[in-house]
Amino acid sequence: MDKHAKASRLPSGGKGERRLSMFEKDNYTQIVKDRMRSSSHEVHGMEPMDDESLAEFGKSEIFTLKTSMAKIRYANTYKMEPYRKFQAHLVRNKAQHILTQRLQETKYNGATSSFLCSSISEEILTAVKDMGFDRYKYIVTVLILQKTGQAIKISSRWVWDVARDNWVSAKCETESFVSLALIVACYYE
Repeated sequence: MDKHAKASRLPSGGKGERRLSMFEKDNYTQIVKDRMRSSSHEVHGMEPMDDESLAEFGKSEIFTLKTSMAKIRYANTYKMEPYRKFQAHLVRNKAQHILTQRLQETKYNGATSSFLCSSISEEILTAVKDMGFDRYKYIVTVLILQKTGQAIKISSRWVWDVARDNWVSAKCETESFVSLALIVACYYE
């Protein structure tokens, strides 16, 4: 009587069969085949494996296959400073250029000024991100105020790291309105 027939006669858990042992060579390849078939993970760029190629694998090859498909993890650098620091003068010049370019021929309109503020702030944000300062998160606020002879005070409050965080403001003034842009660069580890 062979070992598979013998194993099928042993009772376990009411099924009448015992589970295959992974320590027996024939059973190990069958277990690997079953697990690979029932896997819900899909690997892009690899052709599906057929049963014959799986049967030829040993334990070390299966381990190598699993580790090659694993997600790559990088070790911490423990670097507390950015590689390229935020340079306020470059950002100020770029924001000033965007404001004057977009607003020099515009008249104040209360209905469209909110859309104009959001589009200018998005443009400034993408320009600052393209400058390549790493490990910073940015907040860009643009205000458009109609000139009617009034005074205005604007303030903002932040939890601030003096050594790493920075801010820049830019201003554009026309006949009918004043536009202010505030760019805040918060260091993000």
